[in-house]
Amino acid sequence: MVDSSAVFQELEKMGRDGLKGSELIDLRGTGGLTYNDFLILPGFINFSADNVSLETKLTRNITLKTPFASSPMDTVTESEMAITLALLGGIGILHNNCTADEQAAMVRRVKKFENGFITDPIVLSPTHKIRDVMDIKKRLGFTGIPITEDGKAGGKLVGIVTNRDIGFMADLDAELATVMTKDVVTAKHGVTLGEANRILRESKKGKLPIVDASGNLVSLVARSDLLKNRDYPWASKHPQTKQLLVGAAIGTRPADRERLAKLVDAGLDVVVIDSSQGNSSFQIDMIKHIKDTYGAQIDVLAGNVVTRDQAANLIAAGADGLRIGMGSGSICITQEVMAVGRPQATGVFQVSQFARKFGIPTVADGGISNVGHVAKALALGASCVMMGSLLAGTSEAPGEYFFLDGKRLKKYRGMGSLDAMERNDSDNSGSQARYFSESDTVKVAQGVTGAVVDKGSIKQFIPYLITGLQHSLQDMGVPHLHNLWDMVVAGDVRFERRSAAAQIEGGVHDLFSFEKRLYK
Repeated sequence: MVDSSAVFQELEKMGRDGLKGSELIDLRGTGGLTYNDFLILPGFINFSADNVSLETKLTRNITLKTPFASSPMDTVTESEMAITLALLGGIGILHNNCTADEQAAMVRRVKKFENGFITDPIVLSPTHKIRDVMDIKKRLGFTGIPITEDGKAGGKLVGIVTNRDIGFMADLDAELATVMTKDVVTAKHGVTLGEANRILRESKKGKLPIVDASGNLVSLVARSDLLKNRDYPWASKHPQTKQLLVGAAIGTRPADRERLAKLVDAGLDVVVIDSSQGNSSFQIDMIKHIKDTYGAQIDVLAGNVVTRDQAANLIAAGADGLRIGMGSGSICITQEVMAVGRPQATGVFQVSQFARKFGIPTVADGGISNVGHVAKALALGASCVMMGSLLAGTSEAPGEYFFLDGKRLKKYRGMGSLDAMERNDSDNSGSQARYFSESDTVKVAQGVTGAVVDKGSIKQFIPYLITGLQHSLQDMGVPHLHNLWDMVVAGDVRFERRSAAAQIEGGVHDLFSFEKRLYK
């Protein structure tokens, strides 16, 4: 028997438990792995879970407080999802299964939702009608509109119209000059954002126009943004404009270049080139076009890829990030129908390991069914995860709820489903472009249409994912997310494959019945 004082020497002789990441992904020994095929072994805890930072990179130039992105699917991400997810520290990627103008309008709704100094405020003139204000409220969701002499930003400020001014007005054709508030609290151009917020608090007004020495409107600060800053401290915002970050998907057709121009004009931060198989001359040409046309104005998240060979072409073309996954989503049947793809855990590790050599972040897209899968994807090298089915069924996802067999459900479909492909004509079908199907006489489905159970609001669901991920990293002995990959490479985070029987053992078993409540 060895004396306990020599325990660490004995441990060193025997070697550490488990496998390194490079030993886990053994292509010749075990083939491709999914997230369920392995576990991460526990590490040493000397910190509390609530101190774990989840800050990470989405792309080369965009940093998020949480590693969560929503998938650009027409049953997952429109403006409401993008706004709420950005407030919670992630980012929404708007789908493109719509016209370019509709997609650009979604970008504008996100960008107008929260600002620091609003440098391009919506402005009306005294001769505009109340119905013009009501139309803005319907389209963009707010009132509180500055009135200038010429109805343009930069014009002389003469008043402001708020909901209190028009709330009980029956005559929608009345001119704003008859209802606007003329005694307006303002601040001088050059005021700091902190000072502007102090004036808002003390004046108890909803909007604070910023004017120059001649009384011309320069910008605007909103009280609602002050409240959002308090309620959502992790919100994903542009460092200069303080607007919420938002991404949008495009294809690789010539018409998508015109679509992108409208999206950039609306304030887009990151463009996702949406293709089921991203290793194509079409995508390479699109990346080069974006970089030549917009330079550093916008980041490019390219993909999808699952191999190093695919990744190399897109990195060489100028991609700022890579999206990993092919056929692993819950509604995707690409691997079954096309016989092409890769198990997701293997794809994430192989591509991320390669991309990180060049400073390119990766996004694990597909196969994420629970918070444990999120942790595994990040441990395999991904910087963020992209979620579809996890967010479908929430109140922020597009679509109406319906009941079936006593369950409250919402429609969820793959972008490769015939249902999604038939939503629009080929010029406006991001679904058809994603699978190179625009010119096909016979459409071959690579996805299905289904339904998911109501999950409530992501305002409760995302905090559950955040807390769960913090505790997962704590169990691994990883103090912060940005430390995770370095600890994997160093062999400090260890892995173990598990058999089919081990997977059963690791889940709920041997109960007559149970209730699985994940969060409160």
